[in-house]
Amino acid sequence: MTNKYESPLSSRYASEYMLHLFSSDMRIQTWRKLWVALARAEHTLGLPVTAEQVAELEAHITDIDYECAAAREKEVRHDVMAHVYAYGKAAPSAAGIIHLGATSCYVTDNADIILYRDGLKYLRQELLKVIANLAEFADKYKAVPTLGYTHYQPAQLVTVGKRAALWMQDFLSDLEELDFVIGSMKFLGCRGTTGTEASFLELFEGDTHKIDEMNRRICMDFGFEECCPVCGQTYPRKLDSRILNVLSSVAQSCYRMANDIRLLQHDRQVEEPFEKNQIGSSAMAYKRNPMRCERICSLSRYLMADALNAPMTASTQWLERTLDDSANRRISMPEGFLCADAILRLAQNVTNGLHVNEKIVEKAVREYLPFIATENLMMEGVKRGGDRQELHEIIRKCSMDATAKMKNGEPWDLLSDLAEYPEFGMTKQEMEAVLDPMRYIGRCPQQVARFLEQVSPLIAGITKEETQINL
Repeated sequence: MTNKYESPLSSRYASEYMLHLFSSDMRIQTWRKLWVALARAEHTLGLPVTAEQVAELEAHITDIDYECAAAREKEVRHDVMAHVYAYGKAAPSAAGIIHLGATSCYVTDNADIILYRDGLKYLRQELLKVIANLAEFADKYKAVPTLGYTHYQPAQLVTVGKRAALWMQDFLSDLEELDFVIGSMKFLGCRGTTGTEASFLELFEGDTHKIDEMNRRICMDFGFEECCPVCGQTYPRKLDSRILNVLSSVAQSCYRMANDIRLLQHDRQVEEPFEKNQIGSSAMAYKRNPMRCERICSLSRYLMADALNAPMTASTQWLERTLDDSANRRISMPEGFLCADAILRLAQNVTNGLHVNEKIVEKAVREYLPFIATENLMMEGVKRGGDRQELHEIIRKCSMDATAKMKNGEPWDLLSDLAEYPEFGMTKQEMEAVLDPMRYIGRCPQQVARFLEQVSPLIAGITKEETQINL
């Protein structure tokens, strides 16, 4: 424990990978890698930067003197220049060429783009693991009838697997959006103070081809295909909006799934994992609260709200740039990633151990099946010579009576009531023959099977062990 505030996202929820990705070490080392890439390109293209200076910079990427940088920042009130100074102390022969022609956003913005891209790729794999868990679950239960709900009121039957397919479909939509964001990300490059590249026109004596080649080389060093066609001092903050929007989309899908599970756990139909020695309540020892799903919903609310920061920042960038984005982005962007990571870790855990109480599910089906079967009974009654409108009125009246008895805790038997009417031309036994749940699930098994054929290539190669996570 510590006597200073620590974000629960770092102390309780996020993965070691994501915590390291947004650590000071990763950020400043990325800054240094960017300075190395710039110096290397400048050396190759004929500027007064020696190979020895580039080599010395490369040799000192990881040995960061944070105390030196902090002391310098306190003096000059500029974090990038403080780290230029500290880097120069570590690589003294190269101190005079670090950051040549660049502005601060060369390292800060390009580093952010790199970290965000790597974070999105990591989250993509975590999302696929959730989809893989749900695919296995959906296949196993694709033909198990369960009571469907509209308006959270009993409706026609579906299957347990079909419901999981609905969750998966949301996640696949998120995957498509995630792939679009990753695939459309562009590097800022080294473009100067207002994006005009004027400093490099001076350094390269008007040779625009060398400027383009410099940016191409830096771009390739970090795995990007192209830079933004035009920019101000920063990369377009619309990228932040895209990123937090897709993270919000993932949160929305996780919330929807987790909330459904919470509702079903209330009815004891489906349960999230519950460990042998887990305590559900400090006072009520019998309780099995859906705490993981509740946590998913809680964190998802935070992430959906956090996503509002980026559009407000993007919409208020004055002309070539303003600095009121900086403090906000330092918090909202990393925390968005950490939160999405935490949510997907929880979702993996829940979907990996999701338990179906099949007897409870069957009981709920059996209880409502007489009501569900009434349309088929009406059709059969018409076949036997009955009047459709008369049979509809009989069913309506008997159903209302049965529902009233149910709500009053009294015994009821809808089929016996209907069988008393000769208009149906059917005995109770003949009516009971209609009560096979499999007759009322439509094409659910086929729909799930066909859907899983589409999903299968996306999750090929993901093993069961990879989808297991202990929290």
